Amino acid sequence: MEVRFQNSPKETAAMNTQDLRDNFLLEALMADDEVRLVYSHYDRVIAGGVKPIAKTVLLQTDAELRADYFLERRELGIINVGGDGTVEADDESFSLKKLDALYIGKGVKEVRFRSGDKNNPALFYLLSAPAHQNYPNKKLTKEEAMPTTIGEGATANRRTIYKYIHAEGIASCQLVMGLTILQEGSVWNTMPSHTHTRRMEAYFYFDVADDQRVFHFMGQPQQTRHLLIANHQAVLSPPWQYTQVVAPPPMVLYGAWQEKIIIIPIWIRLH
Repeated sequence: MEVRFQNSPKETAAMNTQDLRDNFLLEALMADDEVRLVYSHYDRVIAGGVKPIAKTVLLQTDAELRADYFLERRELGIINVGGDGTVEADDESFSLKKLDALYIGKGVKEVRFRSGDKNNPALFYLLSAPAHQNYPNKKLTKEEAMPTTIGEGATANRRTIYKYIHAEGIASCQLVMGLTILQEGSVWNTMPSHTHTRRMEAYFYFDVADDQRVFHFMGQPQQTRHLLIANHQAVLSPPWQYTQVVAPPPMVLYGAWQEKIIIIPIWIRLH
């Protein structure tokens, strides 16, 4: 598990492109038959990915957690962005299709991941935060989420937010997790741009074509920076910085859930 420490606004303002990528971009979260994790000291959130191919993959604890098992004092959110797969939480088993979400609560000792078809493997995006009490494990499909459509086509930010883990959805201690889908012709994900020092955020991008990239704008409003992001990469967003995302034209951008989707972000934040 890689560990990322915090960066101040002053320090970040002096970073070059490589420094920004080294500190905020998570480039390789999906690897065959592995769990890849990054521990961020922004709210102690862990972001990661699992891509089971030929075997069942076990989520193991790490020395940094000082815990007998990964979820001894943590909770876990999962969204499958690939083929059909299964997640086992102790003696419970959950089948997850593409864009299904699963919450696993504090105290679950073993979490295992497997794919239904190695030629079309599941791709599990993971987010974990410290937890102070137990909440029940629960699965939610995109169809069961609470869609909210906001923004305007005239300003290229018409989008639908699907809420999975939140106050009126799957209960959790700290995690809030969902998907944002931009409609055809819209390119701005976060509008209006804003900051919120009460929490950090993390953004994960998938279904990005090989010849496409996302421009993720970041930094303070007076000192903007940007990152160029490819498929299956994530960005840590500190609580002091603003975030703005623009998808590259042309074609369907963050569109409806279809095969021609170019870019879709998964976001996470803390209550």
